[in-house]
Amino acid sequence: MNSFIEELKWRGMVQDMTPELAEHLDKGMASAYLGFDPTADSLHIGHLVGVMTLLHFQRSGHKPFALVGGATGMIGDPSFKSAERNLLDKATLDQNVACIQNQLSKFLDFSGDSANKAELVNNYDWISQFSFLEFIRDVGKHITVNYMMSKDSVKRRLEDGSGLSFTEFSYQLIQGYDFYHLWKNKNCTVQLGGSDQWGNIVTGTELIRRMGGGSAYALTVPLITKADGSKFGKTESGSVWLDPEKTSPYAFYQFWLNVSDEDASKYIRIFTTLSKEEIEALETQHAQAPHLRLLQKEIAKQVTTMVHSPEDYEMAVKASEILFGKSSTKDLASLDERTFLAVFEGVPQVQLSSSDYAEIDQVLELFGEKTQGQIFPSKGEARKMIQGGGLSINKEKVNDPNGALNFDLLQGKYLLIQKGKKNYFILEVK
Repeated sequence: MNSFIEELKWRGMVQDMTPELAEHLDKGMASAYLGFDPTADSLHIGHLVGVMTLLHFQRSGHKPFALVGGATGMIGDPSFKSAERNLLDKATLDQNVACIQNQLSKFLDFSGDSANKAELVNNYDWISQFSFLEFIRDVGKHITVNYMMSKDSVKRRLEDGSGLSFTEFSYQLIQGYDFYHLWKNKNCTVQLGGSDQWGNIVTGTELIRRMGGGSAYALTVPLITKADGSKFGKTESGSVWLDPEKTSPYAFYQFWLNVSDEDASKYIRIFTTLSKEEIEALETQHAQAPHLRLLQKEIAKQVTTMVHSPEDYEMAVKASEILFGKSSTKDLASLDERTFLAVFEGVPQVQLSSSDYAEIDQVLELFGEKTQGQIFPSKGEARKMIQGGGLSINKEKVNDPNGALNFDLLQGKYLLIQKGKKNYFILEVK
């Protein structure tokens, strides 16, 4: 059972842990929980560290609890946040919780009759049963204000002058009670989390000691950073989400494909289930030919397949080859609409009505008055480009400006027009 800690250590996934945790896990199957803040209807890749921690816990024979903070999500965790967050209503939180559970089921086994099957719990189920007076009488009296003020996450907010509302100040007490509730009712003796959660987690172990007279344990994983110091999981367009509607599988795949060599060695340990031997063999191969980016390709394959599907991974690879390598009209036509639009995100789009499109017989007419100035400034410029061999439609070279416009519309409504090597346009027939 103790293989869990050993596994996390070689993967670089241990920041802090309470004394005697290893001995506790050695005694047999234990239960641990890790919390997810349901402030959105999808997890993002920043959550994956916690998800992988629970995955390794279950693979080591222990029982994982994924806690979604239906109650604490109404407050907002102040830990290392510079300002108070917007509060969400219950209906929104319920929707977010359902979406998160669906995503977690790709990593954790919630089914079957095994003793260590994963369970999803929502702290709204027990926190909502308290009245305010009951909570401050039965829970609040066990933790002093001095103890709560000593936490770095609280001190930092007070020192930087932004202040802390009572609502946020109470967060660590509610999270601490979550641990106590699960300890008492689910025999959950371990809490896992990011290193920024250490203060909240040990409040829970203290509450268990004072309210229940028992022992509890904690382990935190490091917060993930990028080698250049920028925030992990953020791109120019925002967070990298697990929901394919928020971040397409292609864009998701590209994120991992483009990580630096230095980050790749760290990320392949954290975000995949490859063994130590497999990873070290890949690193040796990568060092011999860094330009082939073997580490990045393997990370992108493993994580895209795990979060989405093998089919989405294959589609992302094919899409990458279309944009960056040689490909055919057949390859282009095989992309689904979501992937096609993701590959060519930011490419200028030109709309044409289906009736106008139906009237066009020759290629050159496509660049006439109906799309005047949007792709070519004039028909003459289009003719010159075609005669020079610089125009392709749907990856097929156009040689005759007076040739028939007989290209199949991609996904039934698009033409991909390419001028030279790098200038793309999407013509949408509406």
